[in-house]
This record gives sequence, C-alpha cells and structure tokens, in this order.
Amino acid sequence: MQVKIGDIVHGKISGIQQYGIFVRLDSQIEGLIHISEIHGGYVKDIGREYQVGETIKVQVIDIDPYSNQISLSRRAVLPEVEEARKKRVHFWTSKRAKKGFMPLKEVLNKQIQEAKIRYSKKDQNKALSSST
Repeated sequence: MQVKIGDIVHGKISGIQQYGIFVRLDSQIEGLIHISEIHGGYVKDIGREYQVGETIKVQVIDIDPYSNQISLSRRAVLPEVEEARKKRVHFWTSKRAKKGFMPLKEVLNKQIQEAKIRYSKKDQNKALSSST
C-alpha cells in the first residue's frame, strides 16, 4: 500500500499509549494518531474509547520524508467535522474590514501623501523638542 498526505484509509489499532494511538495500515506501514488528533475535545483516557485490534478510519496528515513516520488524524474523518467543513464558508479577511487588496496604482498616491504628513509632523515635533 502506498499512502500520501490527504488519503483517507482504514487501519487496525496496534497499540495505545498516553500520547496517542498506533495504527497499522498494512503489514509494513504503521502510523501514529497523536492525542490532539483523536477528536476535537479533551481526551482523558484513550484506552476507554479505543481498543487494540479495532479497525478505524483515519486520514494521513503528514509523512516525514527522512524517517518515513506517518502522522494520522482521526478527528479529520469524524462525521461532525466533515459536516462542519461543508457548512463553513471561509473568508480570508474580515467582512467588517474596509481595507483589502487594491491595485497599487490606485492607492500609491494616497499612501505617499499620508507618509509625508506623518513625517512632517515628526519633524515638527523634533524641532519643538530640540528648541526647548
């Protein structure tokens, strides 16, 4: 089995530690679900929720190219997370902000004028403070 980042696969739990769950994806590939990737809330005792030998669905979230260690996520494939992704609309900027990306030629003159005013005020303040 060849896995890549983003793949959703089924695996069998091969070990449980305080810091996460080891999942065997096939006879040669094993990955780790860190405790922070089990589900969205606080996980008090992993052993109460999962058992060795249980088959679970996970998503590959990282593969270290040097050590070939695979990081897995259980919470990324939970039904409530998938539903939330469908409903959520992501805005890269605040809808309330009146600033955004504008062509430089439209804003450059205004920015130059604002900078000149700021620097002239600084020069005036320096002159007043040095004369006293």
